[in-house]
Amino acid sequence: MPDNLTWFITGTSRGIGLEFVRQLVAEPTNLVIATCRTPDKATELNDLKSGAKGELHILPLDTSSMEAIEGVVGHVQGILGDRGLDYLINNAAVNLADDRAFNFKPDDLLKTFNVNVVGPAHLAQVLLPFIEKSQKKFILNFSTGLASMGLDHEPKAATYSISKTGISMLTHKQAKTKPELTVIAVDPGWVKTVMGGAGALIEPAESVEALLALMARSTPAESGKFFTRTGTEIPW
Repeated sequence: MPDNLTWFITGTSRGIGLEFVRQLVAEPTNLVIATCRTPDKATELNDLKSGAKGELHILPLDTSSMEAIEGVVGHVQGILGDRGLDYLINNAAVNLADDRAFNFKPDDLLKTFNVNVVGPAHLAQVLLPFIEKSQKKFILNFSTGLASMGLDHEPKAATYSISKTGISMLTHKQAKTKPELTVIAVDPGWVKTVMGGAGALIEPAESVEALLALMARSTPAESGKFFTRTGTEIPW
């Protein structure tokens, strides 16, 4: 990674988001803005401050609240000053149930879509001026193989899969609207997190190491595409 990079990451109290922060603040040239719903309860995240070589700022952010998303702009301006935002990592997401197309609760679909699609979309909108000022101009949207009709994971996890298919189209539209940006969707793999659940195969550290390597080598030529953590393109 080039020196002196700035990062904004959602959902950093645990799992993949927390691991991103852990690896990034180990480098003194990184400035990381880590967000989660309740920082006061994010013990592991706060513990990273004491050993951080890079600069770590922790902000409260509920990505289901458009008001909260808009309210974070002033804090970001205060932290970055004249600097741009190199990387926006839209990691925060929910998976409320392993439901099916004919039995999901409408409220679950609305809540899932709000957090998994509307929140990341609006966050990118309000942070765009900072992204456009940066070196890298990079947006990483988290998706899943469950969102790929080409891979065909059959009926499971309907609401979650529908929402992540929305992230795929958001990624495509963002890339086409702003070709100077690099915007990609990624499947981080089946990671050992609370959301990953029992049976998950990949440690968060392994997933994040691969994702950081993928981001480092990605350019606007890859923008609008959907990848595994190792860089294999996934069919929509």
